[in-house]
Amino acid sequence: MSLTINATVREDQGKGASRRLRHAEKIPAIIYGAGKAPSNITLSVHEMTHLLDDEASFTSVLDLMVGKKKEAVIIKDLQRHPAKSIVTHVDFLRVDLNKALVTNIPLHFIGADENETIRLGAILNQFVNSVEVSCLPADLPTSIDVDITNLALGDHISLTGLDMPKGVILTALTHGDIESHDQSVVAVQEAKIMAEVEDDAPVAPETEVAGDEEDKGDE
Repeated sequence: MSLTINATVREDQGKGASRRLRHAEKIPAIIYGAGKAPSNITLSVHEMTHLLDDEASFTSVLDLMVGKKKEAVIIKDLQRHPAKSIVTHVDFLRVDLNKALVTNIPLHFIGADENETIRLGAILNQFVNSVEVSCLPADLPTSIDVDITNLALGDHISLTGLDMPKGVILTALTHGDIESHDQSVVAVQEAKIMAEVEDDAPVAPETEVAGDEEDKGDE
């Protein structure tokens, strides 16, 4: 069953117009891509929030209804208020159902509770949480399962070891030399080794966020 979101055409643009929309519990958004001109639209805060409650909405082809016109889109970018976590702007990318699209898909790690090595104290180290894939919209998965049930101490799964759905290609492995672009996705390691890795990790400097996300204008 496809996910649907309703929208209306947005005539007013700029910071002031966007601020007024948000005060009216509306979200400014834009649709672009597929060789067509960008279109500014308005979404309902409540409807968009309800849509995002379904994790599949982030990686699914959506039916975007602008009036009576239906567009096949994916969510390309979300902007949120830095303090309230409220969505303040959405970018939708048009999708050609007959052409491959490239997007990021989350990895879903399963089997940790059944893994005896982890139950005995080993640590599961996840190096990659999502991967870029290429596929037809009809083949787009909402996530890719990574089964770690039988991983022993020191074992790992690399990109080439992922069980990819039919018709879905990892873009990282399409650059000719597969071995040089392969990388570990997940590994089971001793807790002591993991502690040493964390101790050696560089500490990121603290940064301050200037300004208010609400004051950002439309792109």
